[in-house]
Amino acid sequence: MNKAELIDAIAEKAGMTKVDAKKALDAMMGATKAELKKGGKLALVGFGTLNVVKRPARKGHNPRTGKAINIPAKKVVKFKPAANLI
Repeated sequence: MNKAELIDAIAEKAGMTKVDAKKALDAMMGATKAELKKGGKLALVGFGTLNVVKRPARKGHNPRTGKAINIPAKKVVKFKPAANLI
């Protein structure tokens, strides 16, 4: 499912127009991004939890050349699904 299909599904299930569904989805995504950027956590009961974790720097290798490379530390978003999601 892509974003357009999700907007269609939201509009149909909520009984709203596609324009309103797009606004609602964009607002939700914006609020989620803002919370994660400040290092917060988003917990949606029955769906799952999104949070930011820091990945440490590590050594890797270039698969093409086999040469060792340094992979820098970075922050990534982790999703932990709710036990009853499916």
